[in-house]
Amino acid sequence: MTDHAHGHGHGHSHTHGVSPDADRRWLRAALTLLTAYMAVEVVIGVVAQSLALISDAAHMLTDAVSIVLALIAMRLAARPARGGYTYGLKRAEILSAQANGITLLLLSVWLAYEAVERLISPPKVTGGLVLVTALAGIVVNLICTWLLSRANRSSLNVEGAYQHILTDLFGFVATAVAGLIVLTTGFERADAIASLVVVGLMLRAGTGLVRDSGRIFLEAAPAGLDPDALGDHLAAADEVVEVHDLHIWLITSGHPALSAHILVAPGGDCHKVRRTLQELLSGQYGITHATLQVDHVGEQGAPDELLTLSPRPGPGPEPAAGHCEDAHGPVHRPGPHRH
Repeated sequence: MTDHAHGHGHGHSHTHGVSPDADRRWLRAALTLLTAYMAVEVVIGVVAQSLALISDAAHMLTDAVSIVLALIAMRLAARPARGGYTYGLKRAEILSAQANGITLLLLSVWLAYEAVERLISPPKVTGGLVLVTALAGIVVNLICTWLLSRANRSSLNVEGAYQHILTDLFGFVATAVAGLIVLTTGFERADAIASLVVVGLMLRAGTGLVRDSGRIFLEAAPAGLDPDALGDHLAAADEVVEVHDLHIWLITSGHPALSAHILVAPGGDCHKVRRTLQELLSGQYGITHATLQVDHVGEQGAPDELLTLSPRPGPGPEPAAGHCEDAHGPVHRPGPHRH
């Protein structure tokens, strides 16, 4: 067996996923409560001619849809990997989170248009009915927010549903304030202004969900993790000469993965290096799903050549024959160097 063959390592924990059974219970309870109150709010919103109440009800509909999507995605993500889906269907959760974000953005555009129209020509609004309904909505959303906070919010899928309901809670607070203003002062444009406050909250939550889910689909490194700093940390380990072809991504929220090509000094113990680096990744970076290809310098080329994927900066040998000439990210070596 050659050094190259035994130099591959793959270390990870198979405890992927987020307590789906426990999470489903909390999500189902919130879904039942939301659906019941939403039906009541639609009727009252029409009777009171309140756009703020109708917009809150529309938002509650997206809340319910987001929870349904989350439940479906959790069931899909729990399926074992098989066939062509080597990671299983774990990213169904990220699809759900992205769908939640997009629905928030689309709904905010529609509500903004309606609110501007009502600012120009405000209809007659029954302030007392709006106030009472909004106060009841605050109670319902507080309960739903608490229910979803009990689920595992490290999942972007659950976080998407949570953001929907949290935004709705703030919306009900704005609607209650608007109802009180209409009731005490007769200023009916307060209802449309409250709707615009809800729109702003929806835009903020929706943008965050689309951005975070987009990073995962584009195979970006986890937020807050600097791949260059991590690569330099790996390259500083004993007997490591070079680290290249370093890739860090998220399989799904909360489950980072890494792969890299590690070059070890001639005569170095590649098994020991691999174990050391995997312990470093797990202990200091929380990356337990790491695949490392470990080779000795020069074992696939001339004895005095480094197996780099791109020309080393400044004077030095060209890439070894047989290696890809396209750079797969920066090359990391011990000591100061350019990325």
